[in-house]
Amino acid sequence: MSKSQPDIKIRHAVATWSEDSPRGAVTAFCRKHNVSRAWFYRVRAAASEVGPVKALEKKPTVPKTMPTVTEPAMIELLLDTRADLQDRGLDHGPLSVIAKLSRMGLKPPSRATVARIFVRAGMVVPEPRKKPRSAYKRFVYPQPNACWQIDSTEWQLAGGKKVAIFQLIDDHSRLALASLVATGETSAAAIAVVTQAIDRHGTPQRFLSDNGTALNPTRRGRSGALVEFLKALGVEPITGKPYKPTTQGKNERFHQTLHRYLHRQPPASTMTALQAQVDAFDLYYNNEREHQGLPAGMTPIEAWNATPKTPPPLTPAPVSPCRERQSAQRTVNRSGSVTILGTHFKLGKEHIGTIVHVLYDDADIMFFGAQGTEIITHPRPPRGTRYVGNGKPSGVAADPRGARKKRTTYPQLKPRNPTHQDELSTQS
Repeated sequence: MSKSQPDIKIRHAVATWSEDSPRGAVTAFCRKHNVSRAWFYRVRAAASEVGPVKALEKKPTVPKTMPTVTEPAMIELLLDTRADLQDRGLDHGPLSVIAKLSRMGLKPPSRATVARIFVRAGMVVPEPRKKPRSAYKRFVYPQPNACWQIDSTEWQLAGGKKVAIFQLIDDHSRLALASLVATGETSAAAIAVVTQAIDRHGTPQRFLSDNGTALNPTRRGRSGALVEFLKALGVEPITGKPYKPTTQGKNERFHQTLHRYLHRQPPASTMTALQAQVDAFDLYYNNEREHQGLPAGMTPIEAWNATPKTPPPLTPAPVSPCRERQSAQRTVNRSGSVTILGTHFKLGKEHIGTIVHVLYDDADIMFFGAQGTEIITHPRPPRGTRYVGNGKPSGVAADPRGARKKRTTYPQLKPRNPTHQDELSTQS
């Protein structure tokens, strides 16, 4: 095999080769200097065409055509697309840029090629020690509605007020089921966003959350309003282990994507304006953004539609054939009590001015604090009962553990005028 660039002395000997050299001299020369006969005669042809001196110049070994080289127009389009996605607060890595161009009907280069283009342009700092994506093992439920995940993240309005954004996603498809901007992480807001998602997409089999008091305080030794609400629908509420946020990793990554988007939007001055921005983000997230946790080239809505839904859970038999469980909110008055179903219920002076969440059916009536902590549970009193105490002497503070109180027995009272019976509307 010949050398790629033989020494100048060898090229000179070839360029000035005598035409009357003996037979076999060329073969011997090539073997001695480890060059090919083809190269020998190329140099001889160049010497005849441009002269011996010009033929001595070394030419770069660049191919005439390079079909695998990315065209400058494509490089410019890749860089512009990345900049546009970044300005809009959307994911702008190589896979996101490729997905964007592919859905426009173009054929961008491979992920590795796009990544090298971004590095050469100075847009990306290489991270050679970063853990490869293949090293992570994800658990995914096999069907939509098999399990939902909920969590909230904090955000600040333009005026400095902090609010909570509840985000609810489907574990299988990563579909953004519903999002809600609320004044804080409360059980009432959690129930509202879950109700909204159920109305849109049906009822899930399982429901995953963290151990927050507004979501699922079961591991803290008490129940919660959201837990009771889900159980009434036949849904199994589950939680991750304490101090193990990776269990809710899909939600945490969802928050990160939302925050990046909101940081690029005009600061919202009201909760209504922020809700509009969150709704616009959900629309893009579900229908346009190819999710890297899904099969290649799929958006959450495509993954949601690709697999049959898990059947809804069997709803537990109602405690009464006459009435289903309903909910309401009340503010504790100055005497430490609330009025519901025409009856005054004593909760205690330590709850004055707070908002309580009430769940009731024909058998029981339960009171929960704003963070989902159970305050007290009574059997539903007979119609006409004017007042129900909390079973404690005046001035005694509530049990800090929030334990279930003893049920109270009621005397038989004359029913009040049925026209004065208060009715409550079911809270969605």
